[in-house]
Amino acid sequence: MLDFSRFDLEEIATALADQTDYEHRWLINPQTGAIVFWTADDGVDGRTPVDLDDLDLVCIEPLPSYVWYQDMADFAERISDEAAGRGLARAIQGKGAFRRFKDELHEEYPHLLPVWHTFRDARAQRRAVEWLADNSLIDDETATRFVTEHPDPDLP
Repeated sequence: MLDFSRFDLEEIATALADQTDYEHRWLINPQTGAIVFWTADDGVDGRTPVDLDDLDLVCIEPLPSYVWYQDMADFAERISDEAAGRGLARAIQGKGAFRRFKDELHEEYPHLLPVWHTFRDARAQRRAVEWLADNSLIDDETATRFVTEHPDPDLP
């Protein structure tokens, strides 16, 4: 078992997916793995503005939305239910793809929600581990082993 005990992969994945705005940042303490939320107005403690350059923390820059979009496209393509695959593929065309994909899953294919969450979470965890390696917080060998040991789950 690989030891990622000082890192919360789910929290790192959430930070990597955060596309809300550029007025805040997720930061990680490289020694402890603690993640903090920074805003320009309130700093990291919610009261004291502080410049990012004055902090001894690593910024977790969000990955581009097309990375997360590809997960939806791959899921739609790989599920064996052809009708669901076509409906989900149609839902992700054009602006508003993320909302439409979610709505389509909830309204038309709720039985696929747990499968989608497992698929999405597996990819998000691998991205978090790759991010840790890219930022020298874990070694490349450990990251490669984790990614190899955690492939995409089988889809129905």
